[in-house]
Amino acid sequence: MKKNRWLLLFAMLLTLSLFLAACNSEESSGNEEEGKDEETTEEGTEGEGEEATDGEAPQGGTLTFGLDATPEGLLDYAFYGIQTDDQILQFIQENLIEFDEELNPIPNIADWTTEDNKVFTFTFEEGVKWHTGEELTVNDWVFALETIAHPDYDGPRYTNVKTIEGAEAFHNGEADTISGLEVVSDYEIKVTFDKARVNNLVNLWTYPMNKAQFEGIEVADMSGSEMVRQTPVGTGPFKVEEIVPGESYKLTAFEDYRLGKPNLDQVIIKVLDSTAVTGALQNDEIDVLGSVHPTVGKDVEAMENVSLETYPGLSYYYVGFKLGKFDNEQQKVVEQKDKYGDKQLRQAMAYAIDREAWIEAFFQGYGTPVNRPVPTSHWIAADNADLNTYEYDPEKAMSLLDEAGYVDVDDDGFREDPNGEDFVVDFSHYATSNPTFESRAKALTQYWNDIGLETSLEMVEVNLYYDMLESDAEEIETFFGGWGYGADPDPSGLWKSDVLWNYPRWVSEESDKLLDDALDIEIVGDDKEKRKELYVEWQQLVNEELPMIFIAELQELSGVNNRVGGISFDVTGHNNPMEWYIKE
Repeated sequence: MKKNRWLLLFAMLLTLSLFLAACNSEESSGNEEEGKDEETTEEGTEGEGEEATDGEAPQGGTLTFGLDATPEGLLDYAFYGIQTDDQILQFIQENLIEFDEELNPIPNIADWTTEDNKVFTFTFEEGVKWHTGEELTVNDWVFALETIAHPDYDGPRYTNVKTIEGAEAFHNGEADTISGLEVVSDYEIKVTFDKARVNNLVNLWTYPMNKAQFEGIEVADMSGSEMVRQTPVGTGPFKVEEIVPGESYKLTAFEDYRLGKPNLDQVIIKVLDSTAVTGALQNDEIDVLGSVHPTVGKDVEAMENVSLETYPGLSYYYVGFKLGKFDNEQQKVVEQKDKYGDKQLRQAMAYAIDREAWIEAFFQGYGTPVNRPVPTSHWIAADNADLNTYEYDPEKAMSLLDEAGYVDVDDDGFREDPNGEDFVVDFSHYATSNPTFESRAKALTQYWNDIGLETSLEMVEVNLYYDMLESDAEEIETFFGGWGYGADPDPSGLWKSDVLWNYPRWVSEESDKLLDDALDIEIVGDDKEKRKELYVEWQQLVNEELPMIFIAELQELSGVNNRVGGISFDVTGHNNPMEWYIKE
């Protein structure tokens, strides 16, 4: 049975969403980093299934799935932004398309044809049911696309809709419909883009929304609605039975699932304090821990009752610099910030970090330094030989600062700015119950202190943290984060000057042109090598200008109790949960 691949949809499916995507054990939304943890009171239930006969998987029983961070509670793919929400959604909602192990798109609920990469005809599988009993039709997809393109939409997915012909006019309130959407029947739709691009398909938003469920709810109110927070529905193998926000999520098998009834009767998703996850695994209190943080990876490896599953990651950590302020309504950077505008300052801060030691200390070696905004797993990734690798070199860091005019004027041990004014690096990191987060943040501040840059650290509650990042709060100047990629390696959704998730607010005409050219069929056609050349040139530009310091890319880790069968992992994540079963 084919896998129901889940990817972190971020800005580009986004699936990097590029971001989620989410990323590793802390990353989400599109990727994105997260990590708020809270102890749950929901108790797991022992499996009740029978052993397999004649090669068939045992039926029945309950599987307990652990989260080591508190979900934000945005349980619809159109609105979610962090990985913990995605880990719940993967049981409930489905993509129209999926991806193979080489990240190529393949049909799932819908198939497609195109002759020019501009006009696509999608054909839906008939008879697919929502959890509420209605049949899925193309109208549910149109509803999702119009919701995301609506002027009042408050989520981050507009970048995955904006290239449809007429989406911009609809977004600006100049049209009542999106002209590029032509419904042929309940099961067939033509989608016309504003121009032919190499990645129109994989960048397109392909998660439907149940139109009937949201009837009467204004778009501006959807993300806070009961339908997103308490009673989400989908077409996936499990449906929501009960939610205790931030604590537990009880899911039951969807008997009318299009691929057949799941092996399991029930999945209980428990939210655990990050300090309690290893004990919960060791004591058989949870069966699967979707994301094992690298700091406890060795502990999980040593458990006799649990297997530590490792697979290639599609994410990276970074330190970003706020170089401007973004206006989401105008979709552009409207204000430049000068404090970190000097490239030599940013490069000096990169040379100051001993990334190898930092990764070993805080991730137990489950990762490597990264020098570009593209994970190694993607085919466009530039070779390190073509990049400045910013090896640990505090002497070079101090020399660059001297050249740039950051010198200690008053002999207090810390450097002033080129105007002789006090200069303090205000560094922010998200706060959770995981004590290692503050420790690793302090380690970074010490590297900068050691080269004479006085640094202060602010730990911010994780959900507030990303709100502050997106709104360009004045308190955020330099910041720690992470992004995860999806199937399409195109970085536009995180790096173009006109996108919300370009958190550094880096504006570069050269960067924008390279990213656009790499998608232009008239320039690259179907020549992957030509496209890669442009992306390598783009990575070299980012690596030189350094609007963010690239720190590490990590392996993905999951913990699976030995009593669980039918579960597998690859670069796309895990297989369809309908295939999982309890061996007992």
